[in-house]
Amino acid sequence: MTVPNTLLSGIVGSTAYGLAHAGSDVDRLGLFAAPTEELHGLHRPKESHVSTAPDRTLHEAAKWCRLALGGNPTVMELVWLPDDLYEVRTPLGEELIALRGSLLGAKRVRDAYLGYATQQFRRLENRGEGPRAAESRARVAKHARHLKRLCHQGLELYSTGRLTLRVENPQEFRDFGERVADDPTTALPLLRRYESAFEAARTPLPELPDEAPAEAWLRRVRSHFFAAAA
Repeated sequence: MTVPNTLLSGIVGSTAYGLAHAGSDVDRLGLFAAPTEELHGLHRPKESHVSTAPDRTLHEAAKWCRLALGGNPTVMELVWLPDDLYEVRTPLGEELIALRGSLLGAKRVRDAYLGYATQQFRRLENRGEGPRAAESRARVAKHARHLKRLCHQGLELYSTGRLTLRVENPQEFRDFGERVADDPTTALPLLRRYESAFEAARTPLPELPDEAPAEAWLRRVRSHFFAAAA
């Protein structure tokens, strides 16, 4: 998949978290700028390009900003990656990384991270049995690892305004996944504990993000790619 005007792209997911194993997929995420002239026609350009083998998702710049301002944990990873995981890093991409703090709002971070963690809990509750039980166990363990990671990273972001993608002790997350695979109900106390921790935490974040820096950045993107097409 070749998408022109890619501004920022890198390796995300389990590799970024330090939780990848030999059979893990390598997930890539990025954003691109649609040619500005195409935004003025009858039909708007495609806002996302998704491919498998390799797994890669690219969002158009405006869509990425909307998702990030909404607190989406997946897209937020792109501006908090370790330097060695970036594969495309343009000047406009650097500008976006520099304004990442302005994309954060306390309510949206709390709701998004706890919401995604709860989704993982619902998935692991639906543990299957029968001939595919081994596959189901692996899936439950994966959902449990990501539940714990989302809670851990979300609380860090909420209470400090910073996000560390690589977990400090990967084995702790793997062990948790195995315990939950044995008994999915053991994940609920962790989820409840983090819900309480969010309630008790003091946050440096404003209640809602400041959209102005993202809006100004997006206008610079539009201006750049209008001039490039002229």
